[in-house]
Amino acid sequence: MNRVANEEQVQTLAIEREIHIAASPEIAFEAMLDQIGPHGDMPDGTPFPMVLEAWPGGRWYRDLGNKTGHLWGHVQVIKPPTLLEICGPMFMSYPAISHVQYRFVPEVGGTLLRLTHKAIGLIIPDHREGVVMGWEHELEKIRKVAERMRDSAGSRGR
Repeated sequence: MNRVANEEQVQTLAIEREIHIAASPEIAFEAMLDQIGPHGDMPDGTPFPMVLEAWPGGRWYRDLGNKTGHLWGHVQVIKPPTLLEICGPMFMSYPAISHVQYRFVPEVGGTLLRLTHKAIGLIIPDHREGVVMGWEHELEKIRKVAERMRDSAGSRGR
């Protein structure tokens, strides 16, 4: 059977967000690894654990067990505690590629986390609309976890 699909347009996506975290870059970086890894969740609170092999070329993927899952990307650059870059299809199971950068900048009172997500491909409208809310949730969770980690580390030192 031969089918010809309607021509689809290649699109781009560019998201840039910043959030102040009242914790050191080391703690903020650790919180980010935790949230994009085993303790991630969806905006509705549903657990969404991922596996991140935190070295150059390491995979970032959703392990569904029994050798099933979804590859989100590969670590392109990792320089703890200042930088993580991942490239890959992310959540898009169609012709698309993304580059995500987490940059941690020390500042007075903590860390500025700058997130950049750029993508190109046949990006569907649902993903284009949902990705902004997803990143907002992710950044807020990283902030909360980092500040909780800072507080718990401080209480152990007393």
